[in-house]
Amino acid sequence: MLQSIELHHILFMDIETVPAYPTYKNMPDNFQALWDQKAERLKKSETETTDQIYAKAGIYAEFGKIICISAGYFYNREFRIKSFYADDEKLLLTEFSQLLNSHFSSRQHLLCAHNGKEFDYPYIARRMLINGLQLPFILNIAGKKPWEIPHLDTMELWKFGDYKHYTSLALLAAIFGIQTPKDDINGADVARVYWEDHDLERIVHYCQKDVLTVAQLFLKYQSKPLLDDHQIVIIP
Repeated sequence: MLQSIELHHILFMDIETVPAYPTYKNMPDNFQALWDQKAERLKKSETETTDQIYAKAGIYAEFGKIICISAGYFYNREFRIKSFYADDEKLLLTEFSQLLNSHFSSRQHLLCAHNGKEFDYPYIARRMLINGLQLPFILNIAGKKPWEIPHLDTMELWKFGDYKHYTSLALLAAIFGIQTPKDDINGADVARVYWEDHDLERIVHYCQKDVLTVAQLFLKYQSKPLLDDHQIVIIP
């Protein structure tokens, strides 16, 4: 099954998210109250406060926002990467939606991300609805049977039916001899780099490396050679 998938039908992707506000104190009062309820279930000890746990808010679509979506696709012998990023989440989601609607809208197209089924795909869909945008065909999975959903997940593919097993992208990269995408920052650093350092370009570069790693990993799953540096093209 995996061997039969055409690479040029796949859009490889990764997203970077942050809490919607710089700090807990910056949240509107009604959202503070709602976060307090959420945080009570996230506490690992009685000493943790909802303020401290707010650093984790970015992983929840109701309390976070997307600041970057990087997408990669195979074109002839090249792997092209295009990033959509902005402080204005609606703007980047609109631009990403236009890409999906114009180039990845047929039944043969697929999305591929690491842990995408649990995180990237539902997060994007939820944030699109929150921003008043219509879901592109490839993200609109309501009413579809599991085998009709055009979503690949490199973490799920590695499970081989072992539902309790989690394997990070960095670990799989090491196993397969792929250059690590975590040589600068990692996911835990993104909120700080965005809200404190105001360095969105650094986050974009990190996101692009994740997309490339997902594509390289999928090539390994298909027993194909890895991409060379000269085959990788970053589209401005």
